[in-house]
Formats: sequence, structure tokens, C-alpha cells
Amino acid sequence: MLAKVNSSAVVGLDAVLVEVEVDIASQGLPSFTIVGLPDKAVEESRERVRSAIKNSGADFPAKRITVNLAPADLPKEGPSYDLPIALGILLASGQIQANINDAIFMGELSLDGRLRHTSGVLPQALLAKSKKLKRIFLPHINAKEATILKGIQIYPLNTLLELFYHLTAKKIIKPQKHLNLKDHFRNEAFEFDMNEIKGQEGAKRALEIAAAGSHNILLKGPPGAGKTLLARTLPSILPTLTLPEALEVTKIYSISGLLDSRSLIVARPFRSPHHTTSHIGLIGGG
Repeated sequence: MLAKVNSSAVVGLDAVLVEVEVDIASQGLPSFTIVGLPDKAVEESRERVRSAIKNSGADFPAKRITVNLAPADLPKEGPSYDLPIALGILLASGQIQANINDAIFMGELSLDGRLRHTSGVLPQALLAKSKKLKRIFLPHINAKEATILKGIQIYPLNTLLELFYHLTAKKIIKPQKHLNLKDHFRNEAFEFDMNEIKGQEGAKRALEIAAAGSHNILLKGPPGAGKTLLARTLPSILPTLTLPEALEVTKIYSISGLLDSRSLIVARPFRSPHHTTSHIGLIGGG
């Protein structure tokens, strides 16, 4: 029996749709093969998926299982295919019967069936919305990241068993509430605020001019004069990011796994490299 599950792959700052095809053959020796340019993490998902299904109380079929990640010419990286592969096996083996054509699935599985934090959720959620999909199933810890998008239902999952119960209508999961973006922009906070700096009027004036005109600035002075603190207050006087800018910055943090508990970054990024930083250390390179 053949089953198809929607997932996605992050390419640069965007995501592309990946169709996870699972075929369980009625003949042949038991095996579990993944094709479609999988990297090492994707290949190792075979053992994670096998253990997660068994430890969730479902049956792992002792048959010839072939998983194809289409398009086959696109490299597949990371463990986020664990959940769609596991779901495809449950569908192909007849343990779940549900219409999931309007949904997309992502998430790494632990051996006991729990879902772990997954990087790059925001660009994948944006892809789902652009493809007019109606539902996203993802790890609970990443749900807040996708709730900034309206017009699509976000289903947070703690375990594979929760998804099993939801799709078999034994215990329905409530969709996550969407965030109010206006409140998010209004509640912007900074680690260092220029309003809290007393004195140093000349340096503060220079920072204001540099921020207003997008100029470079060099702070020079004796140790302990407040150069580093003043530099760290610069983001507090920069204009708030527009929504497209905020989404782009948040996507970078999401793909890098640095988003923590925030759902949308509205403060402009600020980097203060040390004066001894090398050229390669500053802009990258091999």
C-alpha cells in the first residue's frame, strides 16, 4: 500500500515542498530503505522512527518498506522528516485512515515518540500558507513560531501518539491561537536602552546621527569610559523592523536554531565585532 505525506525542505532562507512517499510491499524480505538524496541524519531516522512507532503502542510492519523523498534531485537534510515518515508508515500499514492532503508535517522524533525542537519551522510554515494548505502539525515547542501566520491552523504535538489519536478521532487536538502582531511590535524590549544612560551627551548625539543616516561609527576612549555600553544601546534608537523585515530576520534565527521562545523578532539585529576580528571571522569564508 502507498501513502503520501506533505513535508518540506529548507533551501537558503526559503522552503520547498517535499512529498514523502511510503510504500509497504506485500512481498520481499523485511527492510527499511530511504531514497531521495537523504543525508546522514535522514538515513538515521529509520531507527528513530522504528522505535518511536513501537514505543507509541503502534505496530511497525515487518515488511519491505521504501520511503521516497520527492523531488529526488533535492538534497534532504536534518531530522525534521521523522514525523512525516512515521505517519506515512502508519497510513500505508492501515493503522490510520485519514485525509491529510491539506496538511504539512514536520518534526524530529525521540525514541519514545516525543517530538523534539526542530529548526526552520517559520520558512516551512510560510511555504504551507503560500501553497494554500490548511493545517500544520509540528512540535509543541515550535508552535509559537508559526502562530504569527493567520489563515492556517497550527496543531502543536508533544508525542507521535497525540497525532495518532487526533487522526483517528480518539482525542482531538485544539489548534494553537494566533498571536496579535500589533501587540508584538508594541511590546518591543531592549537589553540596553539609551534612555537609561546618564551623561556622555556628545557620544549619544553621534550615535543618533549615525542611526538616522545609516553611517558607520567608531567609538574611541579610555577603558571604562562606556564605549561598549553606548554601542549596545544603539538598537534602542533604530527604527522598528517592518513586517517583511521582521519575517526575514526571524527566518534566519529559526533556521539557525536561535529563536528560543520568541515568535517574531522585531528589534533590528546588532553586531559588535571586536577590533581584532579577522576578515574571515567578520564576513565568513573558507
